[in-house]
Amino acid sequence: MITNFFIPELNNHDVQELWCQQDGATCHTARATIDLLKDTFGDSLVSRFGPVNWPPRSCDLTQLDYFLWGYVKSLVYTDKPKTLDHLEDNIRRVIADIRPQMLEKVIENWTSRLDYIRASRGNPMTEIIFKM
Repeated sequence: MITNFFIPELNNHDVQELWCQQDGATCHTARATIDLLKDTFGDSLVSRFGPVNWPPRSCDLTQLDYFLWGYVKSLVYTDKPKTLDHLEDNIRRVIADIRPQMLEKVIENWTSRLDYIRASRGNPMTEIIFKM
């Protein structure tokens, strides 16, 4: 995925300064993955074993992490898909059904998360995490 899609896609855009950030999930921190990302991003890699260490207990600031994956997963498996085609159909259906109003709420939540991070100077976001 990284070699065949991600890096070629980056090369298609005129990006002057780019950082790569990933959490410390073990699937993201395999030696081969980290080596490849270090070769690509150098000192601009934020990762568990990267040049810039992923901060402990850091909050999820991307909508994919704190909203989309959990939301999609909660709906995709309701009818217990038995085949890969059925699973793919469910994923496409659930994502296609996401309405702009829902995304507006997600963006509002994102801006409040950023405000909280600024105000707390990067401390854990327990008030926001447990309010949801």
